Amino acid sequence: MKGIADTGFIVAFRNRDDQYHPWAVELARGLDEPLLTCESVLSEAAFHLGSSGAGLDLVAAGMLEVAFEFGQNIEQLRELAVRYADRGPDLADLCLIRMSELFPRHVVVTVDGEDFRVYRRNKRDAIPLLCPPKR
Repeated sequence: MKGIADTGFIVAFRNRDDQYHPWAVELARGLDEPLLTCESVLSEAAFHLGSSGAGLDLVAAGMLEVAFEFGQNIEQLRELAVRYADRGPDLADLCLIRMSELFPRHVVVTVDGEDFRVYRRNKRDAIPLLCPPKR
């Protein structure tokens, strides 16, 4: 599976008490290549997990790969911030929208389907998502 990891997936995978932990572990078992992510997602995950090592360990183990050059995408990120200002997206979400544009064959792996079903890549295209089943 070609995927882009959002914060919620990382938190769920690393936190056994997270409601989505079983889903995240099962998904990770089936990976045949690293999920792409960005520094903003890793930073957000570190905050939620209370440990910067949690996400870094997943990068070192090859489960995640940092694949986004923030400095080369500032203008596109600014445009996305203006477009979605009414939703108040965080920087990680903006980076993931942009990554979805850059890696169109990748699905965004997220527990936050509500916002990502509203966001569009390339201004009009739905972002392919992989979310846990609704409870």
